[in-house]
Amino acid sequence: MDKRYRILAVDDEYINTQVIKSLLREEYDVLTALNGEEAIDMVKRYIPDLILLDVMMPDISGFEVCKIIKADELYADIPIIFLTALDTHDGQLEGLELGAIDYLTKPIKLPLLKLRVRNHMALKEQRDQLVRQKEELEAALARVKQLEGIIPICMYCKKIRDDQQSWHQLESYISNHSEARFSHGMCPHCAEEQMKIIKNMT
Repeated sequence: MDKRYRILAVDDEYINTQVIKSLLREEYDVLTALNGEEAIDMVKRYIPDLILLDVMMPDISGFEVCKIIKADELYADIPIIFLTALDTHDGQLEGLELGAIDYLTKPIKLPLLKLRVRNHMALKEQRDQLVRQKEELEAALARVKQLEGIIPICMYCKKIRDDQQSWHQLESYISNHSEARFSHGMCPHCAEEQMKIIKNMT
């Protein structure tokens, strides 16, 4: 990954945030928050690329924090991994239904956490690349003007009539209605005809 991604680790136990920071700081910029309110503020200020979110916190639960983040379209796409001691089937279902991409139970196996983070960041990088490619394609298409419909053209001089009933040389009309530009050459037939004219003149 070329980009150094930003990760927000949220846990009401200070030691837990520092363990995560120590684990991931070589590969990522790691921010920390000790409660739900602080987490929401950090999301708005820094827009992290991934959130590691504790569930059971004293002020606002991780589930509520997730709801608030996912309800805002500016932050809804930020992937969230729950890290929690709430080791229940219902807890996992609720977390995933709220939009989290993963749910790991405490005590966290640090090598597993590191691999999960790396895999999710690789997926995010692929999604970001697709978004960039889509934006580049849309920008390119926006610059292209297409000639459509039936275009009246003189069968003798090959001039084209525009919507205002004025007649234009073919090159001028196409240049004004598209991104095409012309380079001039001579087809074999015309080259032969020009040679005949030159010979007759001499």
